[in-house]
Amino acid sequence: MSRVSVGTVAELWRYPVKSMGGEKVQTSVLDERALHADRMWAVRDLELNAVTTARRLPVLLGCTARYVDEPRPGIGPGDVADVVVTFPDGMEIASSEREALDARLSDLVGKPVALVPLPPLHDKSAYRGVLTSKKDIRQQFGVASDEPLPDFSMFPLRKLAELAIYATPVGIFADAYALHIVTTSSLRTMALHGGDFDVRRFRPNIVIDSPLEGLAEQEWIGGTLQAGEVSAHVEIPTIRCTIPLREQAGVVADADVMRSVSRHGERCLGVYADIAVGGALSVGDVVQLDPPRAQNAAAASLARLAGRVKHNAVKTGNRILPR
Repeated sequence: MSRVSVGTVAELWRYPVKSMGGEKVQTSVLDERALHADRMWAVRDLELNAVTTARRLPVLLGCTARYVDEPRPGIGPGDVADVVVTFPDGMEIASSEREALDARLSDLVGKPVALVPLPPLHDKSAYRGVLTSKKDIRQQFGVASDEPLPDFSMFPLRKLAELAIYATPVGIFADAYALHIVTTSSLRTMALHGGDFDVRRFRPNIVIDSPLEGLAEQEWIGGTLQAGEVSAHVEIPTIRCTIPLREQAGVVADADVMRSVSRHGERCLGVYADIAVGGALSVGDVVQLDPPRAQNAAAASLARLAGRVKHNAVKTGNRILPR
């Protein structure tokens, strides 16, 4: 199939601190790691000795973060720019005042934590996470004790293996992939089923204003998006935890959001993507899609078989998780 237009870049978001509200930019440069200066800092749980998230400490969602100055080109793991954290009560503390900032964060979340910069790539121990239990997954994804755990079989096994060891992929404090993309089409469609689908709930990097209908980006899995100088391969749907239903800076709590996503989107809204070709990207850029290649009958049959094998492997892994 030939390349098709699917919309325009409506918003670009970077998140200086993982799990806190971010800032919109009009233009950015992307490399293979991420959108420039995205998720350069995170909160570390000092008791667990691991980077933590708003899935474990939802109160972090009430904070926002911005850079003191526009981050210079070339910053990345082991070389970050200073940020200012704004707390729910309006207090602002810069990362240059680390002792005061850590004390205020610890007071906010009710346990010892510290703001930490993105470690160098060679310091893989700094990215290590904690062994996830079934209880953790149920709490973070809002799954009742009598319901099955979320189906993570859309993740490649190599990604699941990576995230079993590390709190985030090495080199970025994002949950799983370099980019998170959402369309206005999906937001409109889900809002029809109930809930306030403010885009800030879903923490995307790129919002595409799309004239398409339905959950448009779910049809792009396996395809490649082109916009500005950037090319990104669409990897998997974004499975949603409880963060979108929670109160966030400027957004009230709304349980209907996740009810709609669970019932009408199979827990997914938006897509994850990896950056194939970096470059400049700006609001207003036209977004085009090289659609996923059609499979012949034999290839499709093999893909379905591989999918079933992987699904069963993930289910087996879920069964042996600690309670």
